[in-house]
Amino acid sequence: MNTHNTRVIARLDIKGPNVVKGIHLEGLRIVGNPGALARKYYEAGADELLYMDIVASLYGRNNLTHIIEETAKDIFIPLTVGGGVRKLEDIVTLLRAGADKVAINTAAIKRPELLKEASRAFGSQCIVLSIEAKRQAPGKWEAYTDNGRERTGVDAVQWALRAAELGAGEILLTSIDQEGTQNGFDTDLVSKIARKVPIPVIVGGGAGKLEDFSAVVAEGADAVSAAYVFHRDVLSIKAVKGALAEGGAMVRA
Repeated sequence: MNTHNTRVIARLDIKGPNVVKGIHLEGLRIVGNPGALARKYYEAGADELLYMDIVASLYGRNNLTHIIEETAKDIFIPLTVGGGVRKLEDIVTLLRAGADKVAINTAAIKRPELLKEASRAFGSQCIVLSIEAKRQAPGKWEAYTDNGRERTGVDAVQWALRAAELGAGEILLTSIDQEGTQNGFDTDLVSKIARKVPIPVIVGGGAGKLEDFSAVVAEGADAVSAAYVFHRDVLSIKAVKGALAEGGAMVRA
């Protein structure tokens, strides 16, 4: 059982000026304004906010600087920002804008040494490896890039272990198969990674009901993230924390 607080994180996928949401990372629909939703989740007790520029890979850069600057002015919980992070300069830009942590996916797959360089430059606590995993066979998942569009041939479990060795401070693990379905997280995937890596694992992709959160924490997740169920008020952050506490997890009130 975790001896630290299990974090509840609200995820905001950003396209242009809007928060969007899809299913299996596709079919995106506008669900709200980034600033308004950030304030809503901050006031509702979210432990962190996760911003992902989901079209950054198309443009080769992260376009969230302005949104992060505005958010960081009056929201005082950690902000993790990802999408289009290619080099150390990109990380500098986001940290200066107000991000506390930066999530990297595509660039780390292409050049794993980036994780080592980034953790040395900024501290491992700032560097999050984002893994978008898709099941290929029983007990086998492949890491994808470009918001779940591109195959890499990289085994997701092995990649998580290597990333920890390279200096990543945390893993953001999203199941493409479950993402947006509200059918629950991929507990098999979570178990395979969270029980093996020596760094915290944030789990996302598939939350639909309160039991889903407790199920992945039982498999070793250190933090849980959700988008749709919070955006649409299907579940509240307070209710999720209550369910986790009932299940024996420690949470921040």
